[in-house]
Amino acid sequence: MQCEPVAMIGLGLMGTAMTERLLDAGYAVHVWNRTRRKADPLIARGARWADQPPAVCDRVIISLYTTDTVEEVLGEMNGSLRPGQVLIDTTTGEPEQTARLGARLGQRGVRYLDAPISGSSEQARRGETTAIVGGPRATYDACRDLFECLVQRAFYAGPWGSGAKMKLISNLVLGLNRAALAEGLVFAKAIGVDAERALEVLMGTMAYSRIMDTKGRKMLDGDFTVQARLSQHLKDIRLILDAAASAGQPLPLTDAHRQLLEAAERAGYGDADNSAIIRAFHRVSAEQPLPAASTSKTASHTHRSK
Repeated sequence: MQCEPVAMIGLGLMGTAMTERLLDAGYAVHVWNRTRRKADPLIARGARWADQPPAVCDRVIISLYTTDTVEEVLGEMNGSLRPGQVLIDTTTGEPEQTARLGARLGQRGVRYLDAPISGSSEQARRGETTAIVGGPRATYDACRDLFECLVQRAFYAGPWGSGAKMKLISNLVLGLNRAALAEGLVFAKAIGVDAERALEVLMGTMAYSRIMDTKGRKMLDGDFTVQARLSQHLKDIRLILDAAASAGQPLPLTDAHRQLLEAAERAGYGDADNSAIIRAFHRVSAEQPLPAASTSKTASHTHRSK
């Protein structure tokens, strides 16, 4: 027997992966994306197109690039929002803006959760990600079946905006782990140590982090086939630095990380996988540019749902 209908707004890397999991679990999924052709592979798998997803589903999952985009899209669908409806927003957004959005929707009786996802699209496809959820506890509890389908673990973080805050904290540490791995592998090669052997040893020492499992091989092979875009993580790093500045807290390591990501983006790696940060360390001198991005290793589309 098929589960109740669920809508998915936004079919970027993460939205597509989550839709596939919902379909595999037997949910009737109604999808929407600004570029409709992105929905074609999912429709071929059984999804249905909806011009106004909130009009046909009581529970709607949102996966977009920024909170600004979420507000814009919900504004276009404003007439189909109704009291009692649940919106689960998996976008990594600005915490205060996210909290204000939840409050505005709550005044209309629309139940909103900010529930950013920690993990890549490939991990999402396998159900190995984590959801960090902010909003009313009762709404979170009412959506446990969806979280059990979509993620490996879900944490309730508190009121609106709490999920966004915790996701930024997580991304700060995750991103620095990835940058440290890239720098370590480049350092190994520079001093004459085989990088593959270095990765093997690192994974068996106290230096180990899970990022070595997911990004180590990609860095060694120069395989930047996208799982999570470098430019998207740069967007999150800027959100982190903005939030820290508002709190009066300097983040020197994160600021250095931002500069590395910007260097990689300038070299053409913005749409590549975030493991391409290793290219930011490949400058022999300040005058020598980074190597150009390989079109065979990068995807041509962006995470933004257009």
